Amino acid sequence: MTDQPPIADDIEHAAERIHGRVRVTPIIDTGGADDLVDAPVVLKLELLQHTGSFKVRGAYNRVLSAGSPPLLVAASGGNHGLAVAYVAHRLGLRAEIFVPTTAPAVKIGGIRLLDADVTLVGTSYAEALAASLERAQRSGALMVPAYDCAEVVAGQGTVGRELEQQAPAVETILVATGGGGLIGGIAAWWSGRARIVSVEPYGAPTLHAALAAGEPVDVEVDSVAADSLGARRVGGPGFAAAVQAGVVPVLVSDDDIRRTRRLLWTRLRIAAEPGGATALAGLVSGVYRPEPGERVAVVVCGGNASPADL
Repeated sequence: MTDQPPIADDIEHAAERIHGRVRVTPIIDTGGADDLVDAPVVLKLELLQHTGSFKVRGAYNRVLSAGSPPLLVAASGGNHGLAVAYVAHRLGLRAEIFVPTTAPAVKIGGIRLLDADVTLVGTSYAEALAASLERAQRSGALMVPAYDCAEVVAGQGTVGRELEQQAPAVETILVATGGGGLIGGIAAWWSGRARIVSVEPYGAPTLHAALAAGEPVDVEVDSVAADSLGARRVGGPGFAAAVQAGVVPVLVSDDDIRRTRRLLWTRLRIAAEPGGATALAGLVSGVYRPEPGERVAVVVCGGNASPADL
């Protein structure tokens, strides 16, 4: 794998490659009337993507770039596994997904419904990743990384490209960060043209810690959003893109995430998972305060959680 971030041409090629295979997800302009935050905000509803998250974009781009080999292997906290299983199902391929035992049942069940083989291993994404890498090396399968892969990051960058087509006047974009695939892709597309704000839980500060250290470093992971934002270390391409774009890192508490998730449901009937609500928590908590008139967009990146606790 290369640590080089994608460039705009890579994201354009990814958009062409996956065109017709992924949804153009809608935006909502809150207009300041929904009492979510004090300022008007555009929400990019990527939780309405196939499999309930943006992950299918990067998975498709990785697999199609490699010529759709017959066996795919991936590790995931849930959302990436769903995406790889979906891509395999649509392309008539086999998929083996390694997930930690702590992954939500709704995600594990969804992966199995897509006819992928599921292996439960360890209690963290890092343990599932180690097992998946061993399996891919032994079998000769195509490894489909969740984020530490230029093709995956370029695919996620199509979220940023699509957002520009829908809301070209945006000045600031808030993105939840786990392994860095989504923020890396969006930062690569918008670099120099918008402020990119990375929002992470205090209990999973992968990019925040990497930017402070000047390089990717391991962090301890303990957050309500760990199943989607629980990478132990930010990926190389995403980190490089974040550095180039001057990404602003902020941290939010699990309570902020829970409160924001409830607000999305009660005010807009948007059933986001904790990781999907994390970017907006940056505004709700006040750790990022827009200037008067600042045009802000927020990516609501995932909705794979039981709505029972909303």
